[in-house]
Amino acid sequence: MPKGFRFAGVHSGVKAFRKDLALILSDVPATAAGCFTRNLARAAPILELESRLPCEGVRALLVNAGNANALTGEAGREDVRTLHAALAGVLGIGTEAVVSASTGIIGHRLPVEKLANALPLLQEALGGSPDAAAEAIMTTDTRRKIVSTTLRLDGHEVTVGILGKGSGMVHPALATVLGLVVTDAAISPDLLAAALREVMADTFNLLTVDGEMSTNDAVIALANGCSGAPRIASGGAALTAFTEALRDLFTRLSRDIASDGEGATKRLEVEVIGAPSTQDARELARAVAGSTLVKTAIFGADPNWGRVLATVGARAGMQGIAIDPHRSRVSLQGIAVYDGRPTDVDLTELKARMRAPEILIELDLRAGEGRARSFGCDLTYDYVKINADYSAVLVASADGKVARDDRLANYSPGFKTNLLVGALQYISRFSGQLCVVKYGGAAMIKPSLKESFCRDIELLRRVGLRPIVVHGGGEEMRRAVEKLGGVTKVVEGGLHLPGLEDARAMETILTGSVNTELVSLINREEHHAVGVSGKDGGLLRARRRPGSEGHVGDLVSVNVAFLKMLLDQGYVPVISPVGIGEDGHGYPLSGDAVAARIAVALGANKLVYLTDVVGILQDERLVSELTASELTTMLEGEGLRGGMRAKALTVLEALEGGVTKAHIIDGRVPHSLIAELFTDKGVGTLITRAART
Repeated sequence: MPKGFRFAGVHSGVKAFRKDLALILSDVPATAAGCFTRNLARAAPILELESRLPCEGVRALLVNAGNANALTGEAGREDVRTLHAALAGVLGIGTEAVVSASTGIIGHRLPVEKLANALPLLQEALGGSPDAAAEAIMTTDTRRKIVSTTLRLDGHEVTVGILGKGSGMVHPALATVLGLVVTDAAISPDLLAAALREVMADTFNLLTVDGEMSTNDAVIALANGCSGAPRIASGGAALTAFTEALRDLFTRLSRDIASDGEGATKRLEVEVIGAPSTQDARELARAVAGSTLVKTAIFGADPNWGRVLATVGARAGMQGIAIDPHRSRVSLQGIAVYDGRPTDVDLTELKARMRAPEILIELDLRAGEGRARSFGCDLTYDYVKINADYSAVLVASADGKVARDDRLANYSPGFKTNLLVGALQYISRFSGQLCVVKYGGAAMIKPSLKESFCRDIELLRRVGLRPIVVHGGGEEMRRAVEKLGGVTKVVEGGLHLPGLEDARAMETILTGSVNTELVSLINREEHHAVGVSGKDGGLLRARRRPGSEGHVGDLVSVNVAFLKMLLDQGYVPVISPVGIGEDGHGYPLSGDAVAARIAVALGANKLVYLTDVVGILQDERLVSELTASELTTMLEGEGLRGGMRAKALTVLEALEGGVTKAHIIDGRVPHSLIAELFTDKGVGTLITRAART
């Protein structure tokens, strides 16, 4: 982050649990500028900002989430002034040195007293990391959005950073949902404002998630000059370099927001060239990226180029843009699908490419030199779910706290009946059954996925399923591997490590760090999880692989009596895959292999692998169900490779050993474990021992 800035984010109580109040503080007075929504229903903080920026002398930028302070009348404006005065008092600065922004639910008074009470905590939390502040401005975002870059101006290193927020109601005009720019460059207010306007025209303003414009859209920039670079006071090389740095960051943040669109599974980019003018290209690119029909086709991996040209033709006709769609060239994922006429394409290959997480549509209109690129995402079932009940299940308390209330009482009787009947059927079917879950991949890295997984495990235990968790190493293991030069690798049935000291380091991570955190998360509400190393009680016996180089271990046996003792006491064993050898040394083992062997040893009904893929693919399509013999046939071919091949081998071992069903599911989907076990369709691949009837 740039020099001379400090950041903080705390929970003030506007939201039920998450951080909801952020502060960016400049150590010295800073130049400030902004761009704001064209929405005539602008929120109170936007109206206040418009009247003041651009200006000099700003020290503090305060942002709250959970309450937009929009359409709240003159009382909302007064709430802004009251909050500014309270923060100025806490920081010991002038009220004129404070600016603010808000995001959240529309139409509720800002709980000023609650926010003011949190300001001292916010001041105490100030530090150099922007993470907490970026988290505190999130609403329906699933992840923090922070980008930064450095450049040299007149021999000085200058840094520019942006904290962004945006997931829904994203179709900006002049601003995105929230973009908080901080830089240690020195620049005049008017030039800072001009640079923002210039770069936003082909970045943020070509971003669309749902075609809806927020009441609170704002890009706010603070430049404090702490880099020591000379002040940019006129046009020239320094201003050009600074503007291009902004353009790069705004482009990166636009892509990030598009990827995190509400319910999105794919990011979409639309590149238009050959338009009569740049403005025409922008208009048509954003029209395609925002088309409901195009977005739903992208969600379904449907290469429906007809929808693209229909959208272009409609928008051009309405806006009087002089093009002829019949002369255009359209490419999807680099494959030309229309060039004055439909082209002959390999639909199998094209559909496979359309399943990628990033989709590129290219249009050459052959009508001029104008070009532009728009950013968007697909339109999914989850977008409808998020926004259908967004306000319906929000409740506001007397003190201004706004929270979700997802109780079934808020839904229709028919919905509740169907949900409960279906759930009770599955609960009765699985009650008392053993299920071994291998926990790995993105579900171990992303905080929200960690929390949903741990909640799933506790819920499964409560409804009678008897879960056992075997975990991998997660992000900490990856970092440790990088420190070892990337020489650690998974080999058949185990983990290859260069030497004993490396094995001890991995054991420390698996048992001491990863296992402890996982047990703590599961035990937040009920205290039934118990962390176990494979060395405890000789749970996992291992041996050094004969003739192997380095520290490679093979799993020899499982102490079934020890595990049954824990299960009989009502505990959820959380197992670190480290075996103990006859030589007394620990051997980190493949979590997949350990989970399969434990499932066999205990006679478990189910084995579940959480992965970073949707399941087993054949010709780039998800295979929802397989038998053991069908999976064997796939292994004999070239369809399964690498990590998935290794998983498939352990699945077959488990099924041959008596396990009834194995599931390979996408751990990147919240509550995927519940969805796979307790719904008809599931979210991954189900493999069974016998043929389906």
